[in-house]
Amino acid sequence: MEAIGHCLSNSLTLSPFNPLKQSPNCCSNAIPLSHGRTLPTHNNHAYKWKKASVRMGAVVGGEDEETKQAKEMAAAKRRWETLIREQKVKVLTTKEAGYATQLSNKVLLDVRPSTEYNKARVKGSTWVPIFDVDNTADAGALSKKVTNFVMGGWWSGSPVLSYDKNFISKVDSMFPKDTDLIVVCQKGLRHTMIVATSQSSHAALAALGILILMSTRRSITEASILRSLAACEQLYNAGFKNLFWVQGGLEAADEEDFQREGAQPFKLAGIGGVSEFFGWTDQQRAIAAKEGWSYSLVFTGRLIGFIVLADALFLGAQQFGPLLQELRSR
Repeated sequence: MEAIGHCLSNSLTLSPFNPLKQSPNCCSNAIPLSHGRTLPTHNNHAYKWKKASVRMGAVVGGEDEETKQAKEMAAAKRRWETLIREQKVKVLTTKEAGYATQLSNKVLLDVRPSTEYNKARVKGSTWVPIFDVDNTADAGALSKKVTNFVMGGWWSGSPVLSYDKNFISKVDSMFPKDTDLIVVCQKGLRHTMIVATSQSSHAALAALGILILMSTRRSITEASILRSLAACEQLYNAGFKNLFWVQGGLEAADEEDFQREGAQPFKLAGIGGVSEFFGWTDQQRAIAAKEGWSYSLVFTGRLIGFIVLADALFLGAQQFGPLLQELRSR
């Protein structure tokens, strides 16, 4: 168990994204000093002191909130490690999980969002996502999706996700509490965009051990979470005691470990966006190293085609300007 605990602690490292780093806009809510007005002399000092206090309060308040969230995440990690160390949640490799689902009556509970589940899934598994794609189309949701796209969604293909508050009730309606549940997600550590529409939603996510960057100007939060372990903790607290966690998720699985359904290999179910199109992901590089140049040739062709198309559009734009001027002169 010491080895398992050590291995788990290594697997629980946070994303390189630093949640406690001050944003350049951290003082955006402070009232700027007016450069075009002069206050009466006897009030100048008090006015400036008040402004400085407002600014300092905004910064310190933000730091306190972020520090609080970081502590909640650290506490969640300790709880998860305790669940593993005390074997309240047992650890399985992907190969062991494959044997267990094929040779016994253990249930494989897939907690991934639909974008990953639809690409590749284990035959006979039960799908109950703890987070799923946010499909709302109101103005606020569209703003969140645009923000997610600008912040890297265009590259990674990661959608905006929302926490399903009915996750436990759905699982509870499907299985009795003594069922052997093997919980799996795509990959242990996830870095994703989570929708939190209210203060209560933030509190609920924090209870799951999800690190939240609070912002007064946007309700999208960055989260670094272990989805499957967060699900295990929620299930254990709900009374499910025969729980198993697949370390590394489906991304660590070989094709022979499970019977697969879907068009993509398990390792590629969690990628998307421009990086997937051009083959610039770690998962695709690993496959290319095994399969050789024939696999890379497709992505090389896409890159060359993109360069040719971009060049043609650039040259066309250069020719279009003089042509337009000539037409106007006539």
